[in-house]
Amino acid sequence: MKGYNFQVTRKASSISPFIAMDVMEKAQQLEKEGHDIIHLEVGEPDFETPQPIKEAAINAIQQGDTHYTNSMGKKELRDEIVRYYQRKYQVEISAEQIIVTSGSSPAMYLIFAAILEPGDEVILSDPHYACYPKIISFLEGKPVFVPVYEENGFKYDINTIKKYITPKTKMIMVNSPSNPTGTVFTAKELQAIADLGYYIFSDEIYHGLVYQGKEHSMLEFTDRTFVLDGFSKRYAMTGWRLGYLIAPKEYIRPLQKIQQNFFICANSFIQTAGIAALRKCEQDVKKMAGIYNQRRIYLLKRLREIGIATNTEPTGAFYALANIKKYSNDSFRIAFDILENAQVAVTPGIDFGQNAEGYLRISYATSMKNLEEGMNRLQKYFQQK
Repeated sequence: MKGYNFQVTRKASSISPFIAMDVMEKAQQLEKEGHDIIHLEVGEPDFETPQPIKEAAINAIQQGDTHYTNSMGKKELRDEIVRYYQRKYQVEISAEQIIVTSGSSPAMYLIFAAILEPGDEVILSDPHYACYPKIISFLEGKPVFVPVYEENGFKYDINTIKKYITPKTKMIMVNSPSNPTGTVFTAKELQAIADLGYYIFSDEIYHGLVYQGKEHSMLEFTDRTFVLDGFSKRYAMTGWRLGYLIAPKEYIRPLQKIQQNFFICANSFIQTAGIAALRKCEQDVKKMAGIYNQRRIYLLKRLREIGIATNTEPTGAFYALANIKKYSNDSFRIAFDILENAQVAVTPGIDFGQNAEGYLRISYATSMKNLEEGMNRLQKYFQQK
């Protein structure tokens, strides 16, 4: 139309890309051109979704379970989540504290939308999951980065957190097991964070994938907690898009109204599949976790041989950071150089914050065959540097 002035909003134009996805998409382009790429960049389980989950979804579709559900999610699924938290963490929550979402990312959006006024601050670690600060900023909150370091296991120091607290502080984020570091917090460490007295956003999506020690829900330590969880990682259901949040009761109605307007409800037959996951697939999760641990042990051994292992071993999730500071402090450049010249896709540390510069994130959510070949290629690449 003549005279029409096309403009992109400030929010849309200022949001930075999710670099892990850029790496994956470049790798896919190279594959289309005939290159053999080893994918170690994206945190997606390589396992098939367990059979009981698939059967439950198929049966639900055949029985006509294809309509809107309650915006908070099916009561049967929320009741099953309540039982899961009682069984695993010995905490008492109610189904009325739970909202089921189409993946954990919408749940994250709901939480920040319900609690943040413009300028409110959210404390998060640096390194951190790449999308946290982008969603906070998109909703006009302010991410406040607390550096965590390799020599301290990439864990918060309570006294350091206190230095970053201001009158605008609204929430502290905890991610245990952590993406990208694989760090798992102890009960004592989580209690110390809870004792600071602020609302806690606890991302527990990697629970069930812990190889040393035990994971703890922040609900064990404070009821001033927003929990983010879902089915993607431990049940190998990334493409199913099923997550949930647990929140203090006073926030549920506002969260529900946002859900109604933005997302309506999670997919009905996928929720039925989630019920099957919680009821029938505990042994599948244990089996997958055992295989992940074998890969983790192998990966850490190879990183030490190559000379890029960190001083602290990851004990959860399915990631390890590789310290490449002796080769480069430009993780973006070197990650794409590795992709082009070694045909291995890894994620640059800068995707996870300034304090992750000089690292690469490697995902071991792939077959041992791929992991071995990827490590052989990386070893050759760094030997030539």
